[in-house]
Order: sequence, then structure tokens, then C-alpha cells
Amino acid sequence: MAETLPTRAEEDWRYADVKALADLWPLPERETVTVPAGGTFARSIVQTEGGVTRLSLVLEAKASAALHVLNAGGPYARVEIDVVLHEGADFTLGGAQLAQTGQTVEIVTKVTHAHPDAVSRQLVRSVAGGQGVVTYLGKVKVEPGADGTDGEQSVRAMLLDRTATANAKPELEIYADDVKCAHGCAVGELDANGLFYLAARGLPPAQAKALMLSAFIAEAFDGAEEGDHLQSLAQKLLEEAL
Repeated sequence: MAETLPTRAEEDWRYADVKALADLWPLPERETVTVPAGGTFARSIVQTEGGVTRLSLVLEAKASAALHVLNAGGPYARVEIDVVLHEGADFTLGGAQLAQTGQTVEIVTKVTHAHPDAVSRQLVRSVAGGQGVVTYLGKVKVEPGADGTDGEQSVRAMLLDRTATANAKPELEIYADDVKCAHGCAVGELDANGLFYLAARGLPPAQAKALMLSAFIAEAFDGAEEGDHLQSLAQKLLEEAL
């Protein structure tokens, strides 16, 4: 059965630009990757022209996967990631999002700890200026019997203008004992003292802002095989936006 265009009444699409989404409809097929027991998987996802990327990962026992995302550009850009972790599996997500007026960018994740002793780490850093919208919706579900689960979500957004919007909903659903799960979320502005410090040393305001924002999102690319490329591309996009 063909998928129908969602509405903002649906939780996963609450903050989406449905009008812009209609121009991308129908959605691309979801890619499914199974990482065999003890195996490794790594990928960088770059969206600078908008669009929708949909990826499902199944990590068998003691497998590991690392995804690094740069989500920016176009009227609407969305990255959907579903992950199922088997015993002792390890999943890492590092994501950076950039949006300006006329742009809505989203990362939507669901990580299921299906078996014991798996680890998941999600770190998302977002920057929104003008009337841009950045969104992270992330659910971590710990199934019954998945004792020893270790799951963490770290979500931060930087607003360059009071007209910009950052949405974040880190969510935990736990049905097992002896687990360690945590999430943190913060939305803020650039530090005025930091900008003054850089200006006092001769940096133009736009360059000072770009430097501070580049440092803010750099953590999202830690450990990426293409980390230098992702950081360089993000820096270029920030400089163009400012």
C-alpha cells in the first residue's frame, strides 16, 4: 500500500514543513542494513540540498555502527534513523544541523535495545538563524530483558535570532531493570563575552560567530572517518549563512 502524506497531527511529523514535504513526495524507500555479529559499519550522511534520507540498521551481537550526519540546505531536509541493537552491540550517532529562513531540518531516530548489554550514544548539535527551524526527535526503547543497557542522548541547539526555532524531544521508554539511560537538552545563544573577546583580537563579527559555531558543532563529527571534510563543509555553510 502506498504511503499517504503525513500531517502534523502525527508525532513524528509534528514540526515538519508538510507543504515542502509534498514537493518531495513520495518518500524514498527505506534502506536496511544488517551488521553481522562482531562486524562494524560506518557512514557519513550529508544533505546540503534538502531531501529525505531513511535508514534502518540491525546490529547483531557485539556489532558496532557509527553514523555522522550533516543536515542542511533546501526548504526541507530530514534524516530518519531506526536502529535495533542485539546483545553487546554498540551504536553511535553524531549529527549537526543548520537552518536559515525558509528551511526546516530534522533528525528523527528510534533506537531499540532489544537484548542485554548494548550501548547507544546520540549527540546532536543544531544551529538556526532567521526563521529557520531545527528539530530532533529521538526515542530510545529498552525492551524487557535488555538488562545492562547503556543509552545516552545529548541534544543542544544554538539560536542566532529570536525568530529562529529549535524543537527537541529526547524520549526514554524502559521495560528492563539494571539499565543506565540519560538524556540532556539545551537551547541557547552565542556567548556575548566570547564574541567580544574575539572582536577585541581583530576578528570581524561574522568570522567570530562562524568560529564559535564551528567549535559548537565540531563535537558531532568526533570519530568520523570523514570528520575533517564534514567540519570543513559545515564551516563553509556557516560562513555563507552569516
